[in-house]
Amino acid sequence: MPRCFPPHARWAADFSPATVRFIGIVELAAALGLILPALTGKAPVLTPLAATGLAVVMLLAAVTHARRKENGAMAFNTVLLTLAALVAWGRFGPYGF
Repeated sequence: MPRCFPPHARWAADFSPATVRFIGIVELAAALGLILPALTGKAPVLTPLAATGLAVVMLLAAVTHARRKENGAMAFNTVLLTLAALVAWGRFGPYGF
């Protein structure tokens, strides 16, 4: 039975369900790693690590979308990659802990 995907998630047909689930879990963990340390004031080192991980995920997503000629999705990934890289640079670099 073929899987149906909404127009914004057609890329998921190229991956196994386990891989799509793994990508979702990694993105959720990155989001929590960006937000929770600031809210709780504990383990601030998680913020730049989460931002670095999210930047890597967005880079891989942009490559996937580029291969599929999905320029709109690739642009969105590039914006998120840039923002995550700025957070990582700021927290690891001059404005660190």
